[in-house]
This record gives sequence, C-alpha cells and structure tokens, in this order.
Amino acid sequence: MPLNDAMRERLEGWKEVAMALAPLLLGEELAETPEVLRARYNQELARNLPPADVSVSQVDMGGVPGALVTPSEPREGRVMLYIHGGGYFSGGSAGYHGIAGHFAKLLGAKVYVPDYRLAPEHLFPAPLDDVSNAYAWLAADKARDDRIVLAGDSAGGAMVVSAMVRARNAGLPMPAAGLAISPWANLEMTGASYTTRDGVDPLCSREILLLMARAILGATRPNDPDVSPVFADVRGLPPILVQIGESEVMLSDAIRLATHLADSRVRTSLEIWPDMFHVWPMFTDVIPEARDALESAVSFLDRNLRQSAHE
Repeated sequence: MPLNDAMRERLEGWKEVAMALAPLLLGEELAETPEVLRARYNQELARNLPPADVSVSQVDMGGVPGALVTPSEPREGRVMLYIHGGGYFSGGSAGYHGIAGHFAKLLGAKVYVPDYRLAPEHLFPAPLDDVSNAYAWLAADKARDDRIVLAGDSAGGAMVVSAMVRARNAGLPMPAAGLAISPWANLEMTGASYTTRDGVDPLCSREILLLMARAILGATRPNDPDVSPVFADVRGLPPILVQIGESEVMLSDAIRLATHLADSRVRTSLEIWPDMFHVWPMFTDVIPEARDALESAVSFLDRNLRQSAHE
C-alpha cells in the first residue's frame, strides 16, 4: 500500500529528528544539546494528538518521573503502564500523550508513561531498571483490586516482556496482559527480514539499529535476555499480544518472539499487518490501519482485564 502524502510527511519528520541524534550515538559533537534534540524529537511525536477528553499530569513512580494520562470517565481499578519507544536513547512521555490518551479513553484506564533514563548517558540496563521500578511501584502502591496491563512500542515493546520477567522473578503480582507493538526483541538482529525488508521499511535499517545497539549496550551482550527477550525464560507470563507491520525489518524477530512465548506456554496472539511500518498504531489521525490496530489491541486487553477481574 503506497503511503498517503500526510503519512509520508509525518514519517519524514520523525526520521529527521531521529537522525539529528545520530552523532550522540557516535560520540561526536552535537549541533545542539541532547536535551534540545530530544525535546524536538518528542515535539514531532506529539503531533499525534490525544483525544480531547483526557487529562495529562506529571507523576513520580517511586523515583521514576513520567506522565499520567487520565480519561474523563475512568473505570475503577484499570491501570496501564505504557513503555515508550525510541531505541533506548530517545523518546519520552511528552511525545506519547497521543497513543496513551487513546488507550486511556478506549480502555477507561489510567495510563502511566515513565520517563526512564536514556542511553548513552545511562547504558542498559538502566532503562529496564527504571521501568521495573515503576511497575513495582504500581503493583505495591495501588489498591488490591487494581488490574494492570503493560503496553509499549519498539524498545518499549521488548521491555513489556522483560519487565514481566523481572516482576515474576521478584515475586510481584503479574499484570493481566501485555501488548508489544513493533518490538525490538533481538539485538543480535539475525532475522531474515533485516535483509528482505531493507529499503522497504521507511524508518529502520539493520545498519542504523546496529549502531544504536553498540551505543546503548555497554557491557551488556546483545543476546542478554534482559534486552533481547527472544532469549528469556518467559514461562508463567500472562497473555501477550504482539503486533508487527509486514514492512518492518523487525518482522522476523517479532515472529520469533511470539513463537518463543507460545512455545513456553504463554497465551500468545500475533498480528502481522500487511504493508504497515514501524509503530504505525501511533498515527490514528492519519491512517485507518492505525485506528484498526489500536482497536484490536484494546479488545485484547479489555478481554483479559475482564477475565482478571473475575479470578
């Protein structure tokens, strides 16, 4: 499916602000401070607007700052922890009011978006440490009838699974379900789609992702299960939906993640969306496929929240 002009313009804008941060990954001098460039990145993503009937406030999640997006009519006990993407080195809650707001409205959930620490100033596992601490805060400080779901995109999609594994290992209550959108699930990046989708994916390439991986990992190996959940022990995790675009270089590894989850007896759903690109559900105001994918994800999460409420 050829992209419409509006979608093409949005993707070009996103790619431009992301590439402006490339010198940061290379250790080269930046034209502006990382804070300014990251703010510009978030401003570009903030073009994906939230619904009118949600509110946004700042919140501290046990030492992890972030945003709380609240619908006008929240349903009692429904909470989402949304983990933003950005390759572990960019992104933030300020750029995610849009998709978080749509989840808040459609699920009737309060949506928490943590601003985890970013590389290369804070190498992995600092981002996952912060996300795990935010989840522990939610699990510990909320009323017992609160039902939590995890969702995230790209790097955040991978951390949905990794944060669940950490919560299980720490003996914390499990969330009702998880949603991994376009997950960057294997930093070895050995999937066939890194070749077959090269040049087709309008945002990502193996070359750029390898550069990102080298900059964020530090002493962590790319096959470490914390950063590449295709290698993790995922037994006992709650139901997970993986959504991936057919045009993405990450396609093969997303399929591998879903297969690994299913092989480990995790109730797994996999959706492969023809012609779609990286994290397309963010663009609900531009393409109908984004709205359709979001509604499918909400249906999955709502079903599992309802089931959790009756257990």
